[in-house]
Amino acid sequence: MKVIRIFWALLLTGILFAQPLSAQINVPKKSIRVGLLLPLLLDSAIDQDNNFKFPPKTFPKYLLPGLEFYEGALLALDSLNKKRASVQLVVLDIRAAKQNIQQQLEELAGPPLDLLITHCNATELRIIASYGLKKNIPVVNVNLPNDAGITENPFLVLLNSTLRTQCVALADHLQFQYPKQQVVVFRKMGVLEDRIRSYWEEHNQTIKNIKWTYVDLPDSFSLNQLSSKLDTLRPTICVAGTLDEDFGKRMAAQLAILSKQRYKASLFGLPTWDDSKDFSKPEYRGIEITYCTPYYNALTDSVSQQVQRFFTTYLYARPSDMVLRGFEAVWKYANLLLKYNNNIATQLDSSEFELFRELQIKRVFGKEKKLDYFENKKLYFLKWQDGILKLVS
Repeated sequence: MKVIRIFWALLLTGILFAQPLSAQINVPKKSIRVGLLLPLLLDSAIDQDNNFKFPPKTFPKYLLPGLEFYEGALLALDSLNKKRASVQLVVLDIRAAKQNIQQQLEELAGPPLDLLITHCNATELRIIASYGLKKNIPVVNVNLPNDAGITENPFLVLLNSTLRTQCVALADHLQFQYPKQQVVVFRKMGVLEDRIRSYWEEHNQTIKNIKWTYVDLPDSFSLNQLSSKLDTLRPTICVAGTLDEDFGKRMAAQLAILSKQRYKASLFGLPTWDDSKDFSKPEYRGIEITYCTPYYNALTDSVSQQVQRFFTTYLYARPSDMVLRGFEAVWKYANLLLKYNNNIATQLDSSEFELFRELQIKRVFGKEKKLDYFENKKLYFLKWQDGILKLVS
């Protein structure tokens, strides 16, 4: 099983030390210290004698995001090593049983950290970002689609676009690509769905001649409830106004059926569809399914191919997106830190050292035009059509 091979490869690299791991490149330059704050949950997998707690040939999937991100970070460190860069990685398990995040940060030995890169939840990000602001240390988060309620923190970078940004990008895409087509938003009832609608309504008020129709549906909606809003003569843009992936799949399957009855429709959704391979199945053929995502890697560049060869040769597996995100984040921000040193806070929106995708790191301002944080505003649109996924823009 590939996940077990990855786990034991990570174990051999030394991740399972009781203390934070340091991987040092010894060169005469000033060394920088990059903190990786990851949900490793090692206490749940390894006992006090470093024995794996789970039965042979089994591996809990909840351990994968942190471990895979760590593997990508190590590969980036190896590439930095080849450049003779002086970089030290300090890895903290933010889900450790014995010490909370704050305790681990405050009790770190050695020189202060210069940069924090994290994969975490909203509560954890508030703690980490507060520490970064207090210590003037940039904090780069790779996974959250929201700002965790953080404001006035000029040291915080969000590589995953917020839900508001994703909604605005989808609205702009529809306005630009399909300016004269009817747009119907099918949605389930819920607080999050109301928030998504508010983002669209607020944004669309700034655009002339924009009017979307909103239709609330139960979870078990029928073909007739969709077809009553569609047309056999002119195409309709259907938008899934929810992050519920099952709701979106049900819409896609039923629209595919209606397409065979000559109803003309296309379906659009948000990034929760990014991990779904179900849209390649026959029941979704006949309908175009488009979604936006801040992360896209065609895997055609030389670095991605090198990472793939490493995984194939040594782990007999394929690298996940999280591996490549770990590589990307460490490579980009460690290089910025090496280049700008103490001035890195003024360069957090730099486009330098990008690898797999274009990032558009923009400053987000709040009340009284104070800088709240930096956010990646670049969204890619991907389309499933007859079982094939392709880049739209």
